[in-house]
Amino acid sequence: MLALVKTAPGPGLSLTEVADPLIGINDVLIRVHKTGICGTDLHIESWDAWAQKTIKPPLVAGHEFVGEIVEVGSNVNDFGPGDIVSGEGHVTCGRCRHCMAGRRHLCAYTVGLGVGRDGCFAQYVSLPMTNIWHHWPGVDEDVAAIFDPFGNAVHTALAFPVLGEDVLITGAGPIGLMATAVARHAGARFIVVSEPNPVRRDLAVRMGATIAVDPRERDLADVQRKLGMVEGFDVALEMSGAPAAIRAAMDNMAHGGSIAILGIPTQDISLDVNEIVFKLLTVRGIYGREMYETWYKMTVMLQSGLDIKPAITHRFGFRDHEAAFATARSGDSGKVILDWTA
Repeated sequence: MLALVKTAPGPGLSLTEVADPLIGINDVLIRVHKTGICGTDLHIESWDAWAQKTIKPPLVAGHEFVGEIVEVGSNVNDFGPGDIVSGEGHVTCGRCRHCMAGRRHLCAYTVGLGVGRDGCFAQYVSLPMTNIWHHWPGVDEDVAAIFDPFGNAVHTALAFPVLGEDVLITGAGPIGLMATAVARHAGARFIVVSEPNPVRRDLAVRMGATIAVDPRERDLADVQRKLGMVEGFDVALEMSGAPAAIRAAMDNMAHGGSIAILGIPTQDISLDVNEIVFKLLTVRGIYGREMYETWYKMTVMLQSGLDIKPAITHRFGFRDHEAAFATARSGDSGKVILDWTA
């Protein structure tokens, strides 16, 4: 099969032929239709410090996909050839305390698809049946291809109750954009998005933001005054990993407010713990999705009218992967899709 492979240490991915993946008795083999490009993939492609520490070439990259099952292992139940599916990219051990208690998203021995095992930037991918999500008939495959990051958005946006609350979202990358739509769908009152990129600010408004501001030009306290907010934000969703954004969120929280942090900083950040203590703030780290409650929430919200398609801005055939990665890296985009059926 053809796949995008990190063949050796260094920048770039190579479109090359590799052996089709093998499946065991509990696995399924999937013909990939479409994939999404993630920030993790950009790290791997550029071979930055994180990738150098984490990735062991050769490796097929990619972890966001939708496809069609073509073969199942002899022990597989409930799935069969022709099913349209996506996959949970965190392959857990199944044996630790958390896995045995049904809290697989807390497994400390997780292996990431396209990070610790061959991924989905290929014509075929294999996964255990416990990592497969069966989509409903007629699902939009562009949307199904990004269920993985959509799950990050849902997990973060619903980490705390947002119904009737004032929500701050720092960072309007693809996940921040989808989180904006989720918070709007879930009944937030005001949603303020803080994002330096004007293209992404415009997308945030399309996705349901009350207002999107450039943090370099506008103070969040001023935004609060304009909206008639009395004390501060009830909930903050930190999607950027930027030290200034995290500090600004803490500075603008209401007493008893809650902050969900998904963004990953690239450097150590100093925080004023007094602010957390005296404002009685709750701070929660978010990683991945809850298996599979988040997936269920994603599905029912889409079926009840949530629209995340505006977050998808560019589509490329897989042979144009270099242009696709350049577009995703530019920042002047939302989600970028690669079509593997072309």
